[in-house]
Amino acid sequence: MRTLLLMAVLTRHFDVIAAFEPPKKAGGEGAVVVTFQALDPAVKVNETPAPRLRLDLTQTVLEDREPPAPASPPDFDPAQVHYLDPDKPVRFRVAVSKAAPRGPHEVKASVVFFYCSTREGWCRRGSADVLIPVTVR
Repeated sequence: MRTLLLMAVLTRHFDVIAAFEPPKKAGGEGAVVVTFQALDPAVKVNETPAPRLRLDLTQTVLEDREPPAPASPPDFDPAQVHYLDPDKPVRFRVAVSKAAPRGPHEVKASVVFFYCSTREGWCRRGSADVLIPVTVR
């Protein structure tokens, strides 16, 4: 009897790096700054739909201050795709929770984004889990 072994190969297209930028003054808004480092120069992150940050529901350090995502995704025309500048990070507005204990924390989150290959002509939805170091003062 012959056994058939199937393997799925998942290709990673980006290194996704997240950092916390504290507010300039107490009680103000800070930001989670996300950088997409393409592992293939032909693969680019789409401007629309915009990347989204999803903070882990169990964390109590950061509060999301971004407007809600649109109820329905915008129309997508592959011929009219615009890409994010890879040299500019994406900023997501957040605030430190008033109940957050002082000291260092690691906040779990995921970044959801859409990306395309300009060489091969395909587009996909991507997601990356990130740990964001945050120090509450």
